[in-house]
Amino acid sequence: MLAFAVVIAAAITPAVAEQVDVELVLAADGSGSIDDDELALQRRGYAEAVTSRDVLDVIRGGLIGKIALAYVEWGGPGSQHVIVDWMVIEDETSAQAFADALVSRPRAAVGYNSISAAIDFSVGLIESNAYEGLKMVIDVSGDGPNIGGRPVQFARDDAVAKGITINGLVIAGPGGVVRRVANEPLDEHYRRDVIGGPGAFVMTVERTDAFPTVVRRKMVLEIADGGTTVRQ
Repeated sequence: MLAFAVVIAAAITPAVAEQVDVELVLAADGSGSIDDDELALQRRGYAEAVTSRDVLDVIRGGLIGKIALAYVEWGGPGSQHVIVDWMVIEDETSAQAFADALVSRPRAAVGYNSISAAIDFSVGLIESNAYEGLKMVIDVSGDGPNIGGRPVQFARDDAVAKGITINGLVIAGPGGVVRRVANEPLDEHYRRDVIGGPGAFVMTVERTDAFPTVVRRKMVLEIADGGTTVRQ
């Protein structure tokens, strides 16, 4: 009888979430405007960033010394795909495992530019994972404006209300184009409509050879920036 009671208690007791400094979703554009070469460039850039000394040093320097990281590619309103599910990054071995998985998975996203659906999907990943981060961040990269799905401002505002910061990376050179939205450059669209939360920012990459460097700088800021939303 005692053993049965222990089993029941274990079944109803919620699992203790693993503590990390940051829960970070990398939400990358995999839509129809990104060809296979450009997609591979993005993935290699993120893989190089995750395994870089700069990113690993800032992870080690955190209060806990590890982050939870997931990589999503998105396209149209019904096409958001986890390419690499949540992994804890705390050293060279875990970072390399993430990078290897990232560059080896097939592409999956189709359709065109629903940034709002990408944000909503990323919020769901954060809410349903097994981690408790001091900060929660969604990193959205893309080469075009929000086209399909609900208004991106609504998705942004809902995420920010849950304590999640959204940052943006605008792909503006070869491998991406700057389109004007409401008579504004794409980076202004991101600043006005996409990013949100304390410390939120937009970076722009204008050359393919600069992509890994910009992504690395961006990840360092997202992991280390004290202005990013902190859980209460």
